[in-house]
Amino acid sequence: MSASWTSAFGRACGVLLDTIVRWLALSRINPNVLTFTGLVVNTWAAILFGSANAGNQKRMFIYAGLVIIFSGFFDLVDGQVARATNRVTRFGAFFDSVVDRYSDASQFLGLLVFYARGGRFFYVVLAAFVMVSAIMVSYTRARAESLIGSCRVGFMERPERLVLVILGALFNRMAPVLWVIAVLSTITVIHRMRYTWTRTQDSPTTIKAGQAA
Repeated sequence: MSASWTSAFGRACGVLLDTIVRWLALSRINPNVLTFTGLVVNTWAAILFGSANAGNQKRMFIYAGLVIIFSGFFDLVDGQVARATNRVTRFGAFFDSVVDRYSDASQFLGLLVFYARGGRFFYVVLAAFVMVSAIMVSYTRARAESLIGSCRVGFMERPERLVLVILGALFNRMAPVLWVIAVLSTITVIHRMRYTWTRTQDSPTTIKAGQAA
């Protein structure tokens, strides 16, 4: 009974998403505009984080969590709209990746401002470390794949990170969430470095000096 209800709900969500994608495709909106809108929405969440204080933290964090959930809609549809309108481009994929990094950074920057305004120096440092580690998770994969073709190892990808931030915001448990992200992101980066080292030892190639940066 519950399984069939879950399946029906999943199908209904799929139909709704397909309808929205078709409508956006008919509107001829540029998929890159949807991608950029996601960044704007994430910046709104960052402002909510940064505006919180001891008196309204729980409420503001819930608002921020809901806004981040809303921003996920644009992550879902931009690629689908690009495919539906036959506007899939290499630049679009590049732009999406760059904007995702800014979106991630904006969320943690908002948290950094929140902790700074509250005089919690340790968590300012932790939020800054998480912001850097989130970028490094993506960078190590991109850099590795320029050398070995594929590097999908490691657990802490962007979807997992977003789910944790949303849970931390909705349940006002952001401090432990930051610890979890910091630890798992660091493990993921180390895992990817080790994996890439192993692969490059298996099939060593000469890398031009200009490719080192």
